Amino acid sequence: MMVVGILTEKPSAARHFAAALGGTSGTYNGEQFVIAHARGHLYEFVDPHKMVGDPGLADKYRPWDLGNLPWNPDDLDWKLEVIKDAGSVAQDVKRTLAKCDEIVIATDVDPTGEGGMIAVNAFLELGLRAKTWSRMYFTDEAAASLQKAFAARKTIPSLLDFDEYKKARYRSQFDLLSMQFTRIATNMARQSGQNTVLRQGRLKSAMVKLVGDQLKEYNDYVKKPFFQNRFRDENDVMYTNQEEPRFDKKDQVPNQYGPSPVVLDGKAKKQTAPPKLLDLAALSSLLVGKGIKAQLVLSTYQKMYEAQVVSYPRTEDKTITPEQFNELAPLVDRIAGVVGVDMKLLTHRGPRKTHVKPQGAHGANRPGPKVPSSLDDVEQRFGKAGRLIYETLGKNYLAMVAEDYIYEQQKGHVEEYPDFAGIANVPLSAGWKAVFDPDAGDDSAEGDENESAKGLGTNAEPFVFEGANKRAEHPSMKWLMKQLEKRDVGTGATRTSTYSEVTNTKTKYPLLVEKGRKLTLAEAGDMSWRLLPGTRIGDLALTEKVYADMKDIAAGTATAEERLAVVAGWVREDIATMQKNVAVMRSELGLKEEAVVQKERAQGTWSKTGKSVVFAREWGGHRFSDDEVVKLLSGETIEFSATSSTGSSYEVFGVLGEGTFKGRKFVGFQKQGFGRRDANGNALPPASWCQYTFTQDEIDRLMAGEGVESSDFVSQKGNRFQCKVFFKEEKKGGGKKIVPDFEASLDTPPKSWCGVAFTDDQLAALAAGKTIKGKGFTSSKGKKFDATLAWKDEGGKRKLVPSFS
Repeated sequence: MMVVGILTEKPSAARHFAAALGGTSGTYNGEQFVIAHARGHLYEFVDPHKMVGDPGLADKYRPWDLGNLPWNPDDLDWKLEVIKDAGSVAQDVKRTLAKCDEIVIATDVDPTGEGGMIAVNAFLELGLRAKTWSRMYFTDEAAASLQKAFAARKTIPSLLDFDEYKKARYRSQFDLLSMQFTRIATNMARQSGQNTVLRQGRLKSAMVKLVGDQLKEYNDYVKKPFFQNRFRDENDVMYTNQEEPRFDKKDQVPNQYGPSPVVLDGKAKKQTAPPKLLDLAALSSLLVGKGIKAQLVLSTYQKMYEAQVVSYPRTEDKTITPEQFNELAPLVDRIAGVVGVDMKLLTHRGPRKTHVKPQGAHGANRPGPKVPSSLDDVEQRFGKAGRLIYETLGKNYLAMVAEDYIYEQQKGHVEEYPDFAGIANVPLSAGWKAVFDPDAGDDSAEGDENESAKGLGTNAEPFVFEGANKRAEHPSMKWLMKQLEKRDVGTGATRTSTYSEVTNTKTKYPLLVEKGRKLTLAEAGDMSWRLLPGTRIGDLALTEKVYADMKDIAAGTATAEERLAVVAGWVREDIATMQKNVAVMRSELGLKEEAVVQKERAQGTWSKTGKSVVFAREWGGHRFSDDEVVKLLSGETIEFSATSSTGSSYEVFGVLGEGTFKGRKFVGFQKQGFGRRDANGNALPPASWCQYTFTQDEIDRLMAGEGVESSDFVSQKGNRFQCKVFFKEEKKGGGKKIVPDFEASLDTPPKSWCGVAFTDDQLAALAAGKTIKGKGFTSSKGKKFDATLAWKDEGGKRKLVPSFS
């Protein structure tokens, strides 16, 4: 019997397929099958300099110099490599699918084709061969959906001509070529004395441009007040005349009107449909004001989707299909019970034409088929973020099955002065507004300025109204996502993912900064914004063009090579444009044209991973020699003299390893301990500490774990101090070093004090509890003094105590 091999995108999806088909292998619908899973992307592009076959070209693609730009896409072979820690998963895929007659792509079906590319990359890199390739299309991972998709899978004539693969690969190729724009902007910053990296990209640059432009408009606002005659009735309804003149000062407004009755011109019943269903960007925008970061929304939502508590995350649909509506219809009351919505409000149980349409794939984001028992249950499984996600998503969905918001609109005018007209919108039925408030907690949201609980009054009084020109809205995540959606830049999930990246404070150079609901430019973002005017990468239409290219390439009406060929010209244009913009940036930010001296880097193949690594060639003021670089790459331990921030020298030893700095992982020298080492690799105490030189006997005692006492240690401020020191680890794994113990009592009188060495007789006298007289002691300020000394307990410690006569 022929065997059908199924590749899913994640382990959780494999579990759902197994549940739907009856196991990880077996027979379903008369066909023998086996299931394998990826773990998202298993392969990624290598660095550009590794894509060129000519070794001489590698030196052009590795450095960030502008002289090496633009790149020629024809130089690149677009080689892939397995992602770190994904090798074993890839080999499991190969073992499971190697002997299958038909191999099925059952990764996520998303609009960018990313799921298809994940599968095809794995098949090609693993050298898998099948008599038949096919694709399963499904909107969710419910058993019925997967069973239907298995039975209705579509044959793929050629992997290389698979539409999902072609468009997703083109997008990945374009984004790799976009690295050139990061190098251009970074060069401009470094030529201005700023040692930073200015990351650019289709969506990143669009976000920076939008936020920067809006911030400028917000900050440049100059309030221009005006004064005007208006009327107000007893119900606080205002009556205005569009032709009434405005004045700069209140005392300029003529006092020419008197009280007058109000005339009701008419009433009309109006209604507003529920808001549209949320996408991930809109959902995240609502939650950011509650302290839930975009990255947490993404990761939590994914886990909830894998548990079928919510729908597919990376959808571009804004409506749902009739089938999807019917699937959730029996669950509405249970969802309402979980999120705390009165079921009596949910009386519009039929599909709305505004929300339910026959076209679509995964459907808009919504609750999933598995309804949790309570919000507490959600929080226990998915944390606070999960609770807020489900509550918000549930209420948004339930608003669709609530009635319209209904109000009566009353229009009237001032009887004596009929050009003054007023409007009052009187709520009659809250409808969906009693279920879901999309503006909850958002002070910047604009409500209905004409809403009135009482409607038009009967009499109106004239008054002088004070107004002003409207200020631009301060940028926020909600504002930014609306701007991107309006311009059709990216899907909701892509916007949220990129937003979480550019606002991530754990990265070294974030572009945007969140302050509550408000959004500002980070330092790197501010420089980027000033470099972007007039550039290709800063053009908001760029993503739209890339998506149009993807459609053409998927349809076979264009090739990736044709569409990628234009990037080199754009790079040349943006180099010229940013060179003009950088002069303005320097002037506005007070920067000088001065190159940043880059820290020297060492490079080579690390024996630990077998991969090429780059690391800092200097540590603690010490530059690694060529021999030391070779030893580090070979996994050997090296030791050397380093210099502290105060200028003092110390011995240190360590190896090349992985470290973490401000949440970022890096490869570099990792200290294993302080001091020298003996022939067996054991750490040795330093020859001196705090300007005190240890004797050989004291070094031996320190090596044995004993303490060494002295009163001639000197602090950084030049003060002498007395204590007992040990040679040990202060923190586990931090290596041995001299550790002072100021609480330890000294066992014997110190051999010297304040610059004077005691004789054996004086030490014996002190130890016997007698006092001694000494001359020529030196204070920390360098002054000479005489004193009588006693060795006794004081303050719970035994120490030298001076007295002066």
